[in-house]
Amino acid sequence: MENLAQIILLLAVAIAVVVTFKRLHIPTSLGYLLVGVILGPYTLGPTLSVPDFHSIAEFGVVFLLYTIGLNFSLPQINALRHQVLGLGTGQVVFTTLLVTLILWLCGVPGAVAFVFGAVFAQSSTTIIASLLKEQSEENTQHGRLGLAMSVFQDVTAVPFLVIIPVLGATVSFDVLAGSLLWALAKAVFALALVFLAGRWLLRPLFHLVSERSSLEIFTLAVLLVALLAAWTTNSLGLSLAFGGFLAGMMLGETEFRHQVESSVRPFRDVLLGMFFVGIGMRFDPGAIAPIWHWALLGAGLTLASKMLIVTLLVRRIGVDPHVACRTGLLLSVGGEFGLALTAIALDSGVIDSQLGQIAITSVLLSMIAGAVLIRFNERIASLLVKAPQQPPATGNDTDLNDIAEKQVVIGGYGRVGHTIAVLLQTSRVPFVAFDTDPKRVAQGRADGHNVLLGDIADPELLAAIHVEHASLLVVTVDNADTALRAIAYLRSTCPQVPSIARARDLETSTRLLRAGAAHAYPETIEASLRLGATALEMLQVPGADIENMLQGVRDWDYKPVQQSGGQNGDKQQ
Repeated sequence: MENLAQIILLLAVAIAVVVTFKRLHIPTSLGYLLVGVILGPYTLGPTLSVPDFHSIAEFGVVFLLYTIGLNFSLPQINALRHQVLGLGTGQVVFTTLLVTLILWLCGVPGAVAFVFGAVFAQSSTTIIASLLKEQSEENTQHGRLGLAMSVFQDVTAVPFLVIIPVLGATVSFDVLAGSLLWALAKAVFALALVFLAGRWLLRPLFHLVSERSSLEIFTLAVLLVALLAAWTTNSLGLSLAFGGFLAGMMLGETEFRHQVESSVRPFRDVLLGMFFVGIGMRFDPGAIAPIWHWALLGAGLTLASKMLIVTLLVRRIGVDPHVACRTGLLLSVGGEFGLALTAIALDSGVIDSQLGQIAITSVLLSMIAGAVLIRFNERIASLLVKAPQQPPATGNDTDLNDIAEKQVVIGGYGRVGHTIAVLLQTSRVPFVAFDTDPKRVAQGRADGHNVLLGDIADPELLAAIHVEHASLLVVTVDNADTALRAIAYLRSTCPQVPSIARARDLETSTRLLRAGAAHAYPETIEASLRLGATALEMLQVPGADIENMLQGVRDWDYKPVQQSGGQNGDKQQ
Protein backbone atom coordinates (compact mmCIF):
# COMPACT_ATOMS: atom_id res chain seq x y z
CA MET A 1 0.00 0.00 0.00
CA GLU A 2 3.08 2.25 0.05
CA ASN A 3 2.39 3.39 -3.54
CA LEU A 4 -1.30 4.12 -2.96
CA ALA A 5 -0.68 7.82 -2.32
CA GLN A 6 1.33 8.02 -5.56
CA ILE A 7 -1.47 6.41 -7.55
CA ILE A 8 -4.08 8.72 -6.01
CA LEU A 9 -1.90 11.71 -6.89
CA LEU A 10 -1.51 10.48 -10.48
CA LEU A 11 -5.24 9.97 -10.93
CA ALA A 12 -6.13 13.34 -9.36
CA VAL A 13 -3.71 15.32 -11.54
CA ALA A 14 -4.71 13.35 -14.65
CA ILE A 15 -8.42 14.02 -14.11
CA ALA A 16 -7.85 17.74 -13.49
CA VAL A 17 -5.64 18.22 -16.56
CA VAL A 18 -7.65 16.03 -18.96
CA VAL A 19 -10.97 17.66 -17.98
CA THR A 20 -9.40 21.09 -18.59
CA PHE A 21 -8.06 20.00 -21.98
CA LYS A 22 -11.46 18.57 -22.90
CA ARG A 23 -13.10 21.90 -22.11
CA LEU A 24 -10.54 23.70 -24.27
CA HIS A 25 -11.00 21.15 -27.11
CA ILE A 26 -7.31 20.18 -26.94
CA PRO A 27 -6.40 16.51 -27.64
CA THR A 28 -6.20 14.57 -24.39
CA SER A 29 -2.91 12.96 -25.40
CA LEU A 30 -1.26 16.37 -24.91
CA GLY A 31 -2.96 16.55 -21.51
CA TYR A 32 -1.40 13.25 -20.43
CA LEU A 33 1.99 14.51 -21.61
CA LEU A 34 1.54 17.57 -19.40
CA VAL A 35 0.65 15.32 -16.46
CA GLY A 36 3.95 13.50 -17.00
CA VAL A 37 5.85 16.79 -17.07
CA ILE A 38 4.15 17.93 -13.84
CA LEU A 39 4.90 14.67 -12.03
CA GLY A 40 8.29 14.13 -13.65
CA PRO A 41 11.69 14.40 -11.96
CA TYR A 42 12.62 17.58 -13.85
CA THR A 43 9.97 19.91 -12.41
CA LEU A 44 9.21 21.29 -8.98
CA GLY A 45 6.61 19.55 -6.86
CA PRO A 46 5.81 15.88 -6.24
CA THR A 47 7.50 13.23 -8.36
CA LEU A 48 5.78 10.01 -9.41
CA SER A 49 7.83 6.99 -8.36
CA VAL A 50 5.70 3.89 -8.86
CA PRO A 51 7.80 0.73 -9.48
CA ASP A 52 7.42 -0.78 -12.96
CA PHE A 53 5.21 2.15 -14.03
CA HIS A 54 6.86 2.41 -17.44
CA SER A 55 6.61 -1.36 -17.99
CA ILE A 56 2.87 -1.31 -17.29
CA ALA A 57 2.33 1.84 -19.37
CA GLU A 58 4.05 0.14 -22.33
CA PHE A 59 0.96 -2.03 -22.69
CA GLY A 60 -0.92 1.09 -23.77
CA VAL A 61 0.91 0.87 -27.11
CA VAL A 62 0.16 -2.87 -27.21
CA PHE A 63 -3.58 -2.26 -26.95
CA LEU A 64 -3.38 0.70 -29.35
CA LEU A 65 -1.81 -1.56 -31.99
CA TYR A 66 -4.34 -4.24 -31.07
CA THR A 67 -7.26 -1.97 -31.99
CA ILE A 68 -5.47 -0.68 -35.09
CA GLY A 69 -4.98 -4.28 -36.21
CA LEU A 70 -8.72 -4.92 -35.79
CA ASN A 71 -9.41 -2.28 -38.45
CA PHE A 72 -6.76 -3.53 -40.87
CA SER A 73 -7.26 -7.21 -41.56
CA LEU A 74 -5.34 -8.80 -44.42
CA PRO A 75 -8.29 -8.69 -46.89
CA GLN A 76 -8.88 -4.99 -46.13
CA ILE A 77 -5.23 -4.11 -46.61
CA ASN A 78 -5.16 -6.05 -49.87
CA ALA A 79 -8.35 -4.39 -51.15
CA LEU A 80 -7.08 -0.87 -50.46
CA ARG A 81 -3.46 -1.35 -51.45
CA HIS A 82 -3.82 0.76 -54.63
CA GLN A 83 -5.66 3.66 -52.99
CA VAL A 84 -5.22 5.33 -49.63
CA LEU A 85 -2.81 2.68 -48.33
CA GLY A 86 -0.43 3.57 -51.15
CA LEU A 87 -0.64 7.26 -50.27
CA GLY A 88 -0.18 6.67 -46.53
CA THR A 89 2.71 4.27 -47.10
CA GLY A 90 4.33 6.58 -49.65
CA GLN A 91 4.17 9.52 -47.28
CA VAL A 92 5.85 7.61 -44.45
CA VAL A 93 8.51 6.03 -46.68
CA PHE A 94 9.45 9.23 -48.54
CA THR A 95 9.41 11.39 -45.40
CA THR A 96 11.60 8.90 -43.55
CA LEU A 97 14.06 8.71 -46.45
CA LEU A 98 14.16 12.49 -46.97
CA VAL A 99 14.73 13.34 -43.30
CA THR A 100 17.27 10.51 -42.92
CA LEU A 101 19.21 11.73 -45.96
CA ILE A 102 19.22 15.37 -44.82
CA LEU A 103 20.42 14.50 -41.33
CA TRP A 104 23.01 12.02 -42.61
CA LEU A 105 24.44 14.65 -44.96
CA CYS A 106 24.66 16.98 -41.94
CA GLY A 107 26.88 14.42 -40.17
CA VAL A 108 24.32 12.62 -38.02
CA PRO A 109 25.01 8.84 -37.69
CA GLY A 110 22.84 6.72 -39.99
CA ALA A 111 20.95 4.86 -37.27
CA VAL A 112 20.09 8.09 -35.42
CA ALA A 113 19.08 9.82 -38.66
CA PHE A 114 16.78 6.91 -39.47
CA VAL A 115 15.10 7.12 -36.06
CA PHE A 116 14.46 10.83 -36.51
CA GLY A 117 13.08 10.16 -40.00
CA ALA A 118 10.69 7.54 -38.65
CA VAL A 119 9.62 9.80 -35.75
CA PHE A 120 9.03 12.86 -37.96
CA ALA A 121 7.05 10.81 -40.52
CA GLN A 122 4.17 10.17 -38.09
CA SER A 123 1.02 12.32 -37.98
CA SER A 124 -1.57 12.63 -35.24
CA THR A 125 -4.89 11.04 -36.21
CA THR A 126 -6.36 12.37 -32.95
CA ILE A 127 -5.55 16.01 -33.69
CA ILE A 128 -6.57 15.75 -37.35
CA ALA A 129 -9.89 14.07 -36.58
CA SER A 130 -10.85 16.37 -33.70
CA LEU A 131 -10.03 19.60 -35.56
CA LEU A 132 -11.75 18.46 -38.77
CA LYS A 133 -14.87 17.64 -36.77
CA GLU A 134 -14.79 21.03 -35.03
CA GLN A 135 -14.43 22.79 -38.38
CA SER A 136 -17.08 20.58 -40.09
CA GLU A 137 -14.51 19.47 -42.67
CA GLU A 138 -14.56 15.72 -41.98
CA ASN A 139 -16.67 15.04 -45.10
CA THR A 140 -14.73 17.30 -47.47
CA GLN A 141 -12.40 15.78 -50.03
CA HIS A 142 -9.22 16.98 -48.28
CA GLY A 143 -10.68 15.95 -44.91
CA ARG A 144 -11.43 12.40 -46.03
CA LEU A 145 -8.05 12.08 -47.74
CA GLY A 146 -6.11 13.45 -44.79
CA LEU A 147 -7.91 11.38 -42.17
CA ALA A 148 -7.70 8.17 -44.21
CA MET A 149 -3.98 8.65 -44.87
CA SER A 150 -3.25 9.34 -41.19
CA VAL A 151 -5.07 6.16 -40.15
CA PHE A 152 -3.19 4.07 -42.73
CA GLN A 153 0.08 5.56 -41.46
CA ASP A 154 -0.40 3.58 -38.27
CA VAL A 155 -0.06 0.35 -40.23
CA THR A 156 3.14 1.48 -41.92
CA ALA A 157 4.62 2.33 -38.51
CA VAL A 158 4.59 -1.36 -37.53
CA PRO A 159 7.88 -2.22 -39.34
CA PHE A 160 9.62 0.47 -37.26
CA LEU A 161 8.69 -1.54 -34.16
CA VAL A 162 10.84 -4.34 -35.59
CA ILE A 163 13.72 -2.28 -36.99
CA ILE A 164 14.43 0.37 -34.33
CA PRO A 165 15.26 -2.01 -31.42
CA VAL A 166 17.79 -3.77 -33.66
CA LEU A 167 19.64 -0.53 -34.44
CA GLY A 168 20.75 -0.08 -30.84
CA ALA A 169 22.37 -3.49 -30.58
CA THR A 170 24.78 -3.40 -33.55
CA VAL A 171 27.73 -1.38 -34.79
CA SER A 172 29.17 -2.62 -38.09
CA PHE A 173 27.17 -2.56 -41.30
CA ASP A 174 27.53 -6.30 -41.85
CA VAL A 175 26.25 -7.12 -38.38
CA LEU A 176 23.50 -4.52 -38.75
CA ALA A 177 22.30 -5.95 -42.06
CA GLY A 178 22.38 -9.47 -40.67
CA SER A 179 20.48 -8.45 -37.54
CA LEU A 180 17.85 -6.63 -39.58
CA LEU A 181 17.34 -9.61 -41.86
CA TRP A 182 17.10 -11.91 -38.85
CA ALA A 183 14.58 -9.56 -37.19
CA LEU A 184 12.49 -9.42 -40.37
CA ALA A 185 12.63 -13.22 -40.64
CA LYS A 186 11.36 -13.51 -37.06
CA ALA A 187 8.62 -10.98 -37.87
CA VAL A 188 7.51 -13.11 -40.83
CA PHE A 189 7.57 -16.21 -38.61
CA ALA A 190 5.49 -14.39 -35.96
CA LEU A 191 3.02 -13.30 -38.64
CA ALA A 192 2.67 -16.88 -39.89
CA LEU A 193 2.34 -18.21 -36.34
CA VAL A 194 -0.37 -15.72 -35.37
CA PHE A 195 -2.09 -16.18 -38.73
CA LEU A 196 -2.34 -19.94 -38.23
CA ALA A 197 -3.47 -19.47 -34.64
CA GLY A 198 -6.09 -17.01 -35.81
CA ARG A 199 -7.38 -19.39 -38.45
CA TRP A 200 -7.48 -22.50 -36.27
CA LEU A 201 -7.80 -21.29 -32.69
CA LEU A 202 -9.09 -17.72 -32.30
CA ARG A 203 -12.43 -18.06 -34.06
CA PRO A 204 -13.37 -21.32 -32.26
CA LEU A 205 -12.19 -19.81 -28.95
CA PHE A 206 -14.39 -16.72 -29.29
CA HIS A 207 -17.33 -18.81 -30.49
CA LEU A 208 -16.99 -20.91 -27.36
CA VAL A 209 -16.64 -17.87 -25.10
CA SER A 210 -19.52 -15.92 -26.69
CA GLU A 211 -21.88 -18.88 -26.23
CA ARG A 212 -21.55 -18.34 -22.47
CA SER A 213 -23.20 -14.90 -22.94
CA SER A 214 -20.85 -13.40 -20.36
CA LEU A 215 -19.21 -10.05 -21.08
CA GLU A 216 -16.76 -10.71 -18.26
CA ILE A 217 -15.47 -13.94 -19.82
CA PHE A 218 -15.37 -12.33 -23.27
CA THR A 219 -13.26 -9.43 -21.94
CA LEU A 220 -10.87 -11.87 -20.24
CA ALA A 221 -10.48 -13.77 -23.52
CA VAL A 222 -9.74 -10.50 -25.35
CA LEU A 223 -7.03 -9.62 -22.82
CA LEU A 224 -5.59 -13.16 -22.94
CA VAL A 225 -5.22 -13.11 -26.72
CA ALA A 226 -3.62 -9.64 -26.75
CA LEU A 227 -1.12 -10.42 -24.01
CA LEU A 228 -0.34 -13.89 -25.34
CA ALA A 229 0.44 -12.47 -28.80
CA ALA A 230 2.58 -9.72 -27.24
CA TRP A 231 4.47 -12.30 -25.15
CA THR A 232 5.06 -14.43 -28.25
CA THR A 233 6.66 -11.64 -30.29
CA ASN A 234 8.62 -10.43 -27.25
CA SER A 235 9.98 -13.97 -26.79
CA LEU A 236 11.21 -13.81 -30.38
CA GLY A 237 13.11 -10.61 -29.64
CA LEU A 238 10.50 -8.35 -31.24
CA SER A 239 8.38 -5.64 -29.61
CA LEU A 240 5.29 -6.31 -27.50
CA ALA A 241 3.26 -3.90 -29.64
CA PHE A 242 3.98 -5.89 -32.81
CA GLY A 243 2.29 -8.93 -31.29
CA GLY A 244 -0.74 -6.85 -30.34
CA PHE A 245 -1.04 -5.64 -33.92
CA LEU A 246 -0.85 -9.17 -35.36
CA ALA A 247 -3.52 -10.47 -32.96
CA GLY A 248 -5.83 -7.59 -33.80
CA MET A 249 -5.31 -8.12 -37.51
CA MET A 250 -6.36 -11.77 -37.22
CA LEU A 251 -9.46 -10.94 -35.16
CA GLY A 252 -10.30 -8.18 -37.63
CA GLU A 253 -11.37 -10.87 -40.10
CA THR A 254 -13.95 -12.33 -37.71
CA GLU A 255 -17.48 -11.35 -36.75
CA PHE A 256 -16.24 -10.52 -33.23
CA ARG A 257 -14.20 -7.49 -34.33
CA HIS A 258 -16.41 -4.70 -32.99
CA GLN A 259 -17.19 -6.45 -29.72
CA VAL A 260 -13.47 -7.06 -29.18
CA GLU A 261 -12.77 -3.38 -29.83
CA SER A 262 -15.47 -2.27 -27.39
CA SER A 263 -14.11 -4.64 -24.73
CA VAL A 264 -10.50 -3.51 -25.06
CA ARG A 265 -11.21 0.22 -25.46
CA PRO A 266 -11.27 1.11 -21.72
CA PHE A 267 -7.97 -0.70 -21.10
CA ARG A 268 -6.43 0.89 -24.18
CA ASP A 269 -7.46 4.44 -23.29
CA VAL A 270 -6.27 4.22 -19.67
CA LEU A 271 -2.98 2.47 -20.41
CA LEU A 272 -2.27 4.66 -23.43
CA GLY A 273 -2.85 7.69 -21.22
CA MET A 274 -0.34 6.26 -18.74
CA PHE A 275 2.08 5.70 -21.62
CA PHE A 276 1.95 9.37 -22.55
CA VAL A 277 2.39 10.26 -18.87
CA GLY A 278 5.59 8.20 -19.02
CA ILE A 279 6.71 10.10 -22.13
CA GLY A 280 6.01 13.39 -20.37
CA MET A 281 8.15 12.29 -17.42
CA ARG A 282 11.10 11.93 -19.80
CA PHE A 283 10.73 15.55 -20.92
CA ASP A 284 13.11 17.98 -19.21
CA PRO A 285 11.98 21.62 -19.59
CA GLY A 286 15.38 22.73 -18.32
CA ALA A 287 17.09 20.97 -21.22
CA ILE A 288 15.27 23.10 -23.82
CA ALA A 289 17.66 26.07 -23.49
CA PRO A 290 20.71 24.40 -25.12
CA ILE A 291 18.67 22.52 -27.72
CA TRP A 292 15.84 24.92 -28.59
CA HIS A 293 17.30 25.80 -32.01
CA TRP A 294 17.66 22.09 -32.91
CA ALA A 295 14.09 21.44 -31.75
CA LEU A 296 12.79 24.33 -33.88
CA LEU A 297 14.73 23.01 -36.88
CA GLY A 298 13.32 19.53 -36.24
CA ALA A 299 9.75 20.84 -36.02
CA GLY A 300 10.25 22.89 -39.18
CA LEU A 301 11.69 19.87 -41.00
CA THR A 302 8.73 17.76 -39.86
CA LEU A 303 6.12 20.27 -41.07
CA ALA A 304 7.82 21.20 -44.34
CA SER A 305 8.81 17.69 -45.47
CA LYS A 306 5.40 16.12 -44.85
CA MET A 307 3.47 19.01 -46.35
CA LEU A 308 5.58 18.92 -49.52
CA ILE A 309 5.56 15.12 -49.91
CA VAL A 310 1.83 14.71 -49.21
CA THR A 311 0.91 17.53 -51.59
CA LEU A 312 2.96 15.97 -54.39
CA LEU A 313 1.61 12.45 -53.76
CA VAL A 314 -2.02 13.57 -53.68
CA ARG A 315 -1.49 15.80 -56.70
CA ARG A 316 -0.03 12.83 -58.58
CA ILE A 317 -3.31 10.87 -58.36
CA GLY A 318 -5.16 13.69 -60.11
CA VAL A 319 -6.52 15.69 -57.19
CA ASP A 320 -6.83 19.47 -57.60
CA PRO A 321 -3.71 21.41 -56.43
CA HIS A 322 -5.72 23.41 -53.86
CA VAL A 323 -7.18 20.24 -52.31
CA ALA A 324 -3.76 18.55 -52.43
CA CYS A 325 -2.20 21.50 -50.59
CA ARG A 326 -4.91 21.44 -47.89
CA THR A 327 -4.33 17.69 -47.47
CA GLY A 328 -0.60 18.33 -47.08
CA LEU A 329 -1.31 20.89 -44.35
CA LEU A 330 -3.43 18.35 -42.47
CA LEU A 331 -0.75 15.65 -42.54
CA SER A 332 2.10 18.02 -41.60
CA VAL A 333 1.24 17.79 -37.90
CA GLY A 334 3.46 15.68 -35.65
CA GLY A 335 2.08 12.46 -34.18
CA GLU A 336 1.79 10.60 -30.88
CA PHE A 337 3.25 7.54 -32.55
CA GLY A 338 6.43 9.53 -33.11
CA LEU A 339 6.68 9.91 -29.34
CA ALA A 340 6.15 6.17 -28.94
CA LEU A 341 8.97 5.44 -31.41
CA THR A 342 11.18 7.91 -29.54
CA ALA A 343 10.57 6.02 -26.31
CA ILE A 344 11.44 2.72 -28.01
CA ALA A 345 14.63 4.24 -29.44
CA LEU A 346 15.63 5.57 -26.00
CA ASP A 347 14.99 2.22 -24.33
CA SER A 348 16.95 0.42 -27.07
CA GLY A 349 19.92 2.77 -26.74
CA VAL A 350 19.73 3.97 -30.36
CA ILE A 351 19.64 7.61 -29.23
CA ASP A 352 20.87 9.20 -26.01
CA SER A 353 18.85 11.35 -23.63
CA GLN A 354 19.83 14.65 -25.27
CA LEU A 355 18.78 13.44 -28.72
CA GLY A 356 15.62 12.08 -27.12
CA GLN A 357 14.87 15.55 -25.73
CA ILE A 358 15.36 17.05 -29.19
CA ALA A 359 13.03 14.46 -30.76
CA ILE A 360 10.32 14.85 -28.11
CA THR A 361 10.46 18.66 -28.20
CA SER A 362 10.41 18.70 -32.01
CA VAL A 363 7.35 16.48 -32.12
CA LEU A 364 5.53 18.53 -29.47
CA LEU A 365 6.28 21.80 -31.30
CA SER A 366 5.15 20.28 -34.60
CA MET A 367 1.92 19.10 -32.98
CA ILE A 368 1.19 22.62 -31.71
CA ALA A 369 2.18 24.35 -34.95
CA GLY A 370 0.47 21.66 -37.03
CA ALA A 371 -2.79 22.23 -35.16
CA VAL A 372 -2.60 25.90 -36.19
CA LEU A 373 -1.97 24.92 -39.82
CA ILE A 374 -4.99 22.61 -39.75
CA ARG A 375 -7.15 25.34 -38.20
CA PHE A 376 -6.32 27.78 -41.01
CA ASN A 377 -5.67 25.26 -43.79
CA GLU A 378 -8.07 26.90 -46.25
CA ARG A 379 -6.56 30.39 -45.90
CA ILE A 380 -2.99 29.12 -46.09
CA ALA A 381 -3.72 26.92 -49.12
CA SER A 382 -5.45 29.85 -50.86
CA LEU A 383 -2.30 31.94 -50.37
CA LEU A 384 -0.12 29.19 -51.83
CA VAL A 385 -2.41 27.84 -54.59
CA LYS A 386 -5.36 29.43 -56.36
CA ALA A 387 -8.61 27.80 -55.25
CA PRO A 388 -10.82 26.33 -58.02
CA GLN A 389 -14.31 27.68 -58.59
CA GLN A 390 -15.84 24.22 -58.22
CA PRO A 391 -14.25 21.16 -56.63
CA PRO A 392 -13.42 18.65 -59.37
CA ALA A 393 -14.95 15.18 -59.25
CA THR A 394 -12.43 12.33 -59.32
CA GLY A 395 -12.57 8.59 -59.25
CA ASN A 396 -10.63 8.60 -56.01
CA ASP A 397 -13.27 10.80 -54.38
CA THR A 398 -15.88 8.16 -55.17
CA ASP A 399 -13.70 5.44 -53.70
CA LEU A 400 -13.33 7.37 -50.46
CA ASN A 401 -17.09 7.89 -50.32
CA ASP A 402 -17.49 4.14 -50.53
CA ILE A 403 -15.21 3.74 -47.50
CA ALA A 404 -17.32 6.16 -45.42
CA GLU A 405 -20.66 5.10 -46.85
CA LYS A 406 -23.56 5.41 -44.40
CA GLN A 407 -25.22 2.20 -43.33
CA VAL A 408 -28.36 1.11 -41.55
CA VAL A 409 -27.49 -0.41 -38.18
CA ILE A 410 -29.78 -3.23 -37.02
CA GLY A 411 -29.79 -4.17 -33.35
CA GLY A 412 -30.85 -7.80 -33.07
CA TYR A 413 -30.90 -10.52 -35.73
CA GLY A 414 -33.89 -12.55 -34.64
CA ARG A 415 -37.07 -13.04 -36.61
CA VAL A 416 -37.73 -9.31 -37.06
CA GLY A 417 -34.10 -8.35 -37.65
CA HIS A 418 -33.70 -11.07 -40.27
CA THR A 419 -36.80 -9.86 -42.12
CA ILE A 420 -35.54 -6.27 -42.15
CA ALA A 421 -32.13 -7.45 -43.36
CA VAL A 422 -33.74 -9.31 -46.25
CA LEU A 423 -35.74 -6.24 -47.23
CA LEU A 424 -32.70 -3.97 -47.06
CA GLN A 425 -30.56 -6.38 -49.05
CA THR A 426 -33.28 -6.72 -51.69
CA SER A 427 -33.42 -2.92 -51.91
CA ARG A 428 -29.60 -2.77 -52.09
CA VAL A 429 -29.39 -0.65 -48.95
CA PRO A 430 -26.10 -1.23 -47.05
CA PHE A 431 -26.52 -2.42 -43.49
CA VAL A 432 -24.76 -4.07 -40.57
CA ALA A 433 -26.55 -6.13 -37.92
CA PHE A 434 -25.49 -7.03 -34.38
CA ASP A 435 -26.65 -9.81 -32.10
CA THR A 436 -25.39 -11.28 -28.83
CA ASP A 437 -26.23 -14.86 -29.83
CA PRO A 438 -23.29 -16.42 -31.75
CA LYS A 439 -25.65 -18.96 -33.37
CA ARG A 440 -27.75 -16.16 -34.87
CA VAL A 441 -24.58 -14.41 -35.99
CA ALA A 442 -23.37 -17.58 -37.71
CA GLN A 443 -26.77 -18.09 -39.35
CA GLY A 444 -26.84 -14.48 -40.55
CA ARG A 445 -23.40 -14.77 -42.12
CA ALA A 446 -24.47 -18.04 -43.72
CA ASP A 447 -27.43 -16.11 -45.17
CA GLY A 448 -24.95 -13.72 -46.78
CA HIS A 449 -25.74 -10.83 -44.43
CA ASN A 450 -23.25 -8.58 -42.64
CA VAL A 451 -23.99 -9.79 -39.09
CA LEU A 452 -21.49 -9.32 -36.26
CA LEU A 453 -21.38 -10.23 -32.59
CA GLY A 454 -22.19 -7.35 -30.27
CA ASP A 455 -24.64 -5.80 -27.83
CA ILE A 456 -26.45 -2.90 -29.51
CA ALA A 457 -26.88 -1.21 -26.10
CA ASP A 458 -23.13 -1.23 -25.35
CA PRO A 459 -21.88 2.39 -25.58
CA GLU A 460 -18.35 1.19 -26.34
CA LEU A 461 -19.62 -0.87 -29.27
CA LEU A 462 -21.69 2.02 -30.64
CA ALA A 463 -18.66 4.28 -30.36
CA ALA A 464 -16.42 1.68 -32.02
CA ILE A 465 -18.69 1.37 -35.07
CA HIS A 466 -19.08 5.16 -35.30
CA VAL A 467 -22.86 5.02 -35.04
CA GLU A 468 -22.93 8.80 -35.56
CA HIS A 469 -22.28 8.11 -39.25
CA ALA A 470 -25.17 5.66 -39.61
CA SER A 471 -28.15 6.58 -41.74
CA LEU A 472 -30.64 4.81 -39.45
CA LEU A 473 -30.74 2.64 -36.33
CA VAL A 474 -33.33 -0.14 -36.26
CA VAL A 475 -33.70 -1.79 -32.85
CA THR A 476 -35.42 -5.17 -33.07
CA VAL A 477 -34.26 -6.80 -29.82
CA ASP A 478 -36.94 -8.41 -27.69
CA ASN A 479 -35.57 -6.93 -24.44
CA ALA A 480 -37.18 -3.54 -23.77
CA ASP A 481 -34.40 -2.35 -21.44
CA THR A 482 -31.74 -3.08 -24.07
CA ALA A 483 -33.71 -1.17 -26.69
CA LEU A 484 -34.21 1.77 -24.34
CA ARG A 485 -30.48 2.00 -23.53
CA ALA A 486 -29.52 1.94 -27.21
CA ILE A 487 -32.02 4.63 -28.20
CA ALA A 488 -31.20 6.80 -25.17
CA TYR A 489 -27.49 6.64 -26.04
CA LEU A 490 -28.23 7.62 -29.63
CA ARG A 491 -30.40 10.54 -28.55
CA SER A 492 -27.76 11.89 -26.14
CA THR A 493 -24.67 11.50 -28.36
CA CYS A 494 -25.85 11.78 -31.97
CA PRO A 495 -29.49 12.94 -32.18
CA GLN A 496 -29.10 13.50 -35.92
CA VAL A 497 -29.32 9.72 -36.49
CA PRO A 498 -32.98 8.60 -36.59
CA SER A 499 -34.06 5.40 -34.85
CA ILE A 500 -37.06 3.10 -35.08
CA ALA A 501 -37.84 0.23 -32.77
CA ARG A 502 -39.92 -2.85 -32.26
CA ALA A 503 -42.10 -2.95 -29.13
CA ARG A 504 -44.00 -5.81 -27.57
CA ASP A 505 -46.93 -3.70 -26.42
CA LEU A 506 -48.23 -0.17 -26.26
CA GLU A 507 -46.55 0.61 -22.93
CA THR A 508 -43.12 -0.32 -24.28
CA SER A 509 -43.84 1.65 -27.45
CA THR A 510 -44.58 4.76 -25.39
CA ARG A 511 -41.36 4.38 -23.38
CA LEU A 512 -39.29 3.99 -26.55
CA LEU A 513 -40.85 7.08 -28.11
CA ARG A 514 -40.09 9.08 -24.98
CA ALA A 515 -36.50 7.81 -25.05
CA GLY A 516 -36.05 9.28 -28.53
CA ALA A 517 -37.27 6.74 -31.11
CA ALA A 518 -38.86 8.29 -34.18
CA HIS A 519 -41.25 5.33 -34.41
CA ALA A 520 -41.93 2.37 -32.12
CA TYR A 521 -44.44 -0.17 -33.37
CA PRO A 522 -46.21 -2.38 -30.78
CA GLU A 523 -46.34 -5.90 -32.21
CA THR A 524 -49.65 -6.94 -30.66
CA ILE A 525 -51.62 -3.94 -31.90
CA GLU A 526 -49.89 -3.88 -35.31
CA ALA A 527 -50.74 -7.55 -35.81
CA SER A 528 -54.36 -6.78 -34.98
CA LEU A 529 -54.41 -3.85 -37.39
CA ARG A 530 -52.98 -5.92 -40.23
CA LEU A 531 -55.50 -8.67 -39.54
CA GLY A 532 -58.31 -6.10 -39.60
CA ALA A 533 -56.93 -4.61 -42.81
CA THR A 534 -56.97 -8.02 -44.49
CA ALA A 535 -60.57 -8.53 -43.38
CA LEU A 536 -61.58 -5.18 -44.86
CA GLU A 537 -59.76 -5.98 -48.12
CA MET A 538 -61.71 -9.24 -48.39
CA LEU A 539 -64.88 -7.22 -47.85
CA GLN A 540 -63.82 -5.09 -50.83
CA VAL A 541 -63.21 -1.88 -48.88
CA PRO A 542 -60.98 0.40 -51.03
CA GLY A 543 -57.26 0.01 -50.21
CA ALA A 544 -56.69 3.75 -49.87
CA ASP A 545 -59.44 4.01 -47.25
CA ILE A 546 -57.91 1.10 -45.30
CA GLU A 547 -54.43 2.67 -45.27
CA ASN A 548 -55.85 6.04 -44.20
CA MET A 549 -57.72 4.31 -41.39
CA LEU A 550 -54.59 2.47 -40.18
CA GLN A 551 -52.44 5.57 -40.37
CA GLY A 552 -55.07 7.51 -38.46
CA VAL A 553 -54.88 4.98 -35.64
CA ARG A 554 -51.08 5.26 -35.59
CA ASP A 555 -51.15 9.06 -35.70
CA TRP A 556 -53.42 9.04 -32.66
CA ASP A 557 -50.88 6.88 -30.82
CA TYR A 558 -53.24 3.89 -31.08
CA LYS A 559 -55.77 5.62 -28.79
CA PRO A 560 -58.78 4.25 -30.73
CA VAL A 561 -57.70 0.74 -29.75
CA GLN A 562 -56.40 1.48 -26.26
CA GLN A 563 -58.87 -0.56 -24.29
CA SER A 564 -57.52 -2.60 -21.43
CA GLY A 565 -59.76 -5.50 -22.27
CA GLY A 566 -58.40 -5.59 -25.82
CA GLN A 567 -54.80 -5.41 -24.66
CA ASN A 568 -55.32 -8.09 -22.05
CA GLY A 569 -56.93 -10.28 -24.66
CA ASP A 570 -53.89 -9.81 -26.91
CA LYS A 571 -51.55 -10.80 -24.12
CA GLN A 572 -53.53 -13.93 -23.38
CA GLN A 573 -53.26 -14.94 -27.00
